[in-house]
Amino acid sequence: MKRKPTRAVSIGGVGIGGDNPVRVQSMCNTDTRDVQTTLAQINQLAEAGCEIVRLAVPDDTAAQALRQIRAQSPVPLVADIHFDYRLALSSLEAGMDALRINPGNIGGENKVDAVVRAAADQGAPIRIGVNGGSLEKDLLRQYGGPTPEAMVDSALRHVAMLEKRGFHDTKISLKSSSVLTTVAAYRLMSEKCDYPLHIGVTEAGTLVRGAVKSSVGLGLLLAEGIGDTMRVSLTHDPVAEIGVCWEILRSLGLRERGPEIVSCPTCGRTEIDLISLAEQVEEALRGVEEVFTVAVMGCVVNGPGEAREADIGIAGGRDLGIIFRKGEVVRKVKGKGNLLPEFMREIQSFLQERRNK
Repeated sequence: MKRKPTRAVSIGGVGIGGDNPVRVQSMCNTDTRDVQTTLAQINQLAEAGCEIVRLAVPDDTAAQALRQIRAQSPVPLVADIHFDYRLALSSLEAGMDALRINPGNIGGENKVDAVVRAAADQGAPIRIGVNGGSLEKDLLRQYGGPTPEAMVDSALRHVAMLEKRGFHDTKISLKSSSVLTTVAAYRLMSEKCDYPLHIGVTEAGTLVRGAVKSSVGLGLLLAEGIGDTMRVSLTHDPVAEIGVCWEILRSLGLRERGPEIVSCPTCGRTEIDLISLAEQVEEALRGVEEVFTVAVMGCVVNGPGEAREADIGIAGGRDLGIIFRKGEVVRKVKGKGNLLPEFMREIQSFLQERRNK
């Protein structure tokens, strides 16, 4: 895959666009005014592999909390602003690394001037965020609804407002709850400008539905070289969004982080609680950054062969588990209750050997 060339910007030292990798992003669902709870979620997101976090700034109390949050955050932060330009100025004063605004809805020309000037002085990029559910009424009339063309025109209007003021540290998002509309909008925008694009399917839904819709939409775009940052939007714990992002990137060969877990779908030959075992292994390895392959199989006869390329794996049978590396048996474990602890002990040994090399 050849990525579409885009201009590079920096958000708090994290490079976006240009030759930089596709970055993983999410948004806190905490009350920003609750500093400690918000910081706790930011840390959880960062531990899972999130590289940029966005925070809602609904009022002045939230804006005032940003200084303390930013001072303790391990990753760059983006302030999400709607309608009130003063919140954008307060967010920048608090040290936020970027803004997510639509210049057209924060006030008159003088207010846009003030925000753009403050962002430029601080070196804070501005993300123009267009959502199919909140397009300008004249565009909805002109195009007959939230079409890809209407979304792109909306974004270009806002881009023009920034360019008029000599501001070019801009990132653009064009999100719809429709996968096909989203993909079409990003394809069209990628032909019209070289600003970095933040891709995502908005309001994608709950864990499974949202992951599927996001994987299809973002996968199509990334495979075409479109997308510089990404978010998987889920009606779920935002930490789960990060895992889906990384699996999309891994599946396309764009980036890797942490172990890839291979597990069989189970069948009538399965004689252990394989689903639970696979889930527990996955949970136990959450936060591990090293890249390697783990196989969790349900058949002692075919398991090692089916996962021959795995770095380390386990195949369970009746009251027995076989632990193997690269398809070669290294030891056997008796007792179903011993499978998880013994396998995790073997994985830790495997990781320690790798780290000592």
